[in-house]
Amino acid sequence: MSLNDAMARLPRVVDLLAARADEHDREGAFPYRGVEALHEAGLLTLTVGAEHGGAGAGVADTVRLLAALGGGDPSVALLAADTLLTHAAQARAARWPAAAYRALLADSRRGPALVGSLRAGPDGPQVTALRSSDGWLLTGREQAVRGAEALAWMTVEAQAEEGPATFLVAGDSPGVGVEPGWEQLGLRAGAVQDVHFEKVATQDAFRLAASTERDEACRRLGVAAVCLGIGGAARAWLVRNVRELPASELGRVALELAEAEELLSGIAGGLDADRAGADRRAAWLAPGIAQRGVTVVQRVVALSGTTGLSRVVPLERHLRDAISVRALLPREDTVLAEAGTAAL
Repeated sequence: MSLNDAMARLPRVVDLLAARADEHDREGAFPYRGVEALHEAGLLTLTVGAEHGGAGAGVADTVRLLAALGGGDPSVALLAADTLLTHAAQARAARWPAAAYRALLADSRRGPALVGSLRAGPDGPQVTALRSSDGWLLTGREQAVRGAEALAWMTVEAQAEEGPATFLVAGDSPGVGVEPGWEQLGLRAGAVQDVHFEKVATQDAFRLAASTERDEACRRLGVAAVCLGIGGAARAWLVRNVRELPASELGRVALELAEAEELLSGIAGGLDADRAGADRRAAWLAPGIAQRGVTVVQRVVALSGTTGLSRVVPLERHLRDAISVRALLPREDTVLAEAGTAAL
């Protein structure tokens, strides 16, 4: 399927996600129908490289897609993001073994094949990797994994004897257990769960090369795009439902959002063009873009008065989701430290 054909189906998918977002938020259940809709529209594999018959969507198209999905249901958008970014990274530099990636593509033709990235937290990897006679054995527990019950593959950051390492694990591998998830503030449809590894065997070939600056830049930019999508959904609700607002307030919301969207688009274009320093700029600026999305939602809630905090309308969900998405990116002081260290 071509890029244009897939993107033409996007509005219908977004409408479907938005129609069920409140139900999924209340139930905290995995959004199977939403993910299936992404697959049927060809959106979940939009970044598969041309050498594998894919559309090979770049960063700019990817963030545009994620922003739109974020306006429908950010939980689904984030589930899609890991998979889209995995395919894009494979197109840039083949980190996955050829046989494993062929299996992922085959699974993707049959149905939604989600990939989850189990990244170590501030305290380091909670999974250990011990050498075995023919590979590695992974043992430990990774908390708060989005959509764990539905992942076809996982990339797992673990602690090996020689230091941190990343391994590829099939979601149905013997020894992988998924346990009931968390009661979190927002993104409740992401079905956040704990994944337990009990001597899970993986091949030596499934130890992956370390992720790159480009990988992290794209991850942060994708998360920021989802947050802006939530801001766009909040603004759209305000315009449709709140009357007699000063034109200046509507203009403020519109311009804040437009400015952030232009910044996001420009940074993504810089990555696609492979401009010097684009990776670092994207990584440093993405958290600020996401924060603008949060600010837009907060402003919309304030303008809507007490109505905005009612469970009858989606604004309070947008606020919870926006705060939760922003928390997936580094704090401002961390970003400033990164930029300051690089300038020394």
